Amino acid sequence: MIIAIDGPAAAGKGTLARRLAGHFGLAILDTGLLYRAVGMKLVRNGQDTDDHAAATEAAETLTPGDLEADDLRGDAAADAASRISSIPTVRAALLEFQRSFAANPPGNVADGAKGAVLDGRDIGTTVCPDADHKLFVTASAEVRAERRFKELRERGLDVIHGRVLADMKERDTRDSQRAVSPLEPAKDAFLLDTSDLDADQAFAAALKFINGNK
Repeated sequence: MIIAIDGPAAAGKGTLARRLAGHFGLAILDTGLLYRAVGMKLVRNGQDTDDHAAATEAAETLTPGDLEADDLRGDAAADAASRISSIPTVRAALLEFQRSFAANPPGNVADGAKGAVLDGRDIGTTVCPDADHKLFVTASAEVRAERRFKELRERGLDVIHGRVLADMKERDTRDSQRAVSPLEPAKDAFLLDTSDLDADQAFAAALKFINGNK
């Protein structure tokens, strides 16, 4: 079973992906971490995230260990990821990693892999277009900005709500308008708007879709 989950930042797809993976016993890959890891390699080296050659080299030399870095969950990593993700050669370098993960999920026994959950922005459209189940998880920019604002404040960061919202909208525009694999739902994806749903309600809706789609 391959489950593809796409959607914009702070829509709740990461939480949903983890719960579905646990429920069905599937491996899980947060594909956004790949792009964050590449972006932060550039940032740490003082390189420009618009430098296509440097970004491509960072992507081609990415190792599983790079995904364990402590600085991949912050806004700097999110912004860097959004910028380098529009570079075709970076996407090409990371595409095979993602497809290999889906085809051969880690941690499964030799007599047959149960499958994997991949969450990102182009899983259902580009990475795994033949996924068994595709979900596009979204929410209004205002709701997502409020969620991100609370998350950052809980981490002890001094953030301004208006700035978080502006950054969210800027990133949405950049991700949806990029020439390569733009953020958009697959034609056969289940659209799940979590604006008025909590995590339990979103999980229940996704589970109903998947169970009814077998």
